[in-house]
Amino acid sequence: MYVYLYDNFLRQKKYDTLLKSIETKLTDYSIAGKIIRLQNFTNAERVINDEIKKGATTVVIVGNDKTFGHVLSRAASCDVSFGFLPIGSENDIAKVLGIPTTEEAADVLARRRKVRLDVGWFNNRYFVSQLHVEPSNITVEYDERFKVSSSNKKMELIVCNLQPFSVGKKNKNVTIHPQDGKLEAFLRPATKKTLFRKATYEEPSIFPFEEMIVSSHSPFTVHADGKMSKETKIKIKLAKSRIQMIVGRSRKF
Repeated sequence: MYVYLYDNFLRQKKYDTLLKSIETKLTDYSIAGKIIRLQNFTNAERVINDEIKKGATTVVIVGNDKTFGHVLSRAASCDVSFGFLPIGSENDIAKVLGIPTTEEAADVLARRRKVRLDVGWFNNRYFVSQLHVEPSNITVEYDERFKVSSSNKKMELIVCNLQPFSVGKKNKNVTIHPQDGKLEAFLRPATKKTLFRKATYEEPSIFPFEEMIVSSHSPFTVHADGKMSKETKIKIKLAKSRIQMIVGRSRKF
């Protein structure tokens, strides 16, 4: 049984035509199912586990990158297959998964090409795509062997699992493999801002890891799959569980 989790922004009329086209295809493929509309306060894990008890075998996230993160930041451990129907802007994750942002996404879902993906974990919640620590005076220790301190320079940290990160002067995307049993970290010192330009960055150090501790004497800002928080210490590691995701043939890994 299929369950579809619709982001609330899809109530806007501009998405009606695309949604109807997708829903028609889903019916033709005999994979139409129950529709649940998400709110900001929706506990995705509770909703999905309730639906599993009723017989759900596939949960499809319908929306954008933010929707994807909102659901899986809590529900990545649920014992179910996940699908994704990307709609609207901000759909970088869909490109990595090989899912088009058109009605053809329904074709990908119907083919049910499934892979298992690594999941990140930090401070009691999951992240699947990317975690970002804004430039701060942080100390980074990873795999209990290596330690990096920013001294008098602020450092930016990006931890990638699924969503790629552009590095270097040419903004080249570094390929991330979300099945290799590692998370990838990009650590780069920030140069000082001037009155006329934004801060620039040195070339990043790139390294895979399994567990990392980031700490600071003052709070730093963390963004993980669309959610923001202030922290003074976080532990980032691979989660024990992996998610089963339906992907397209043109996926980037």
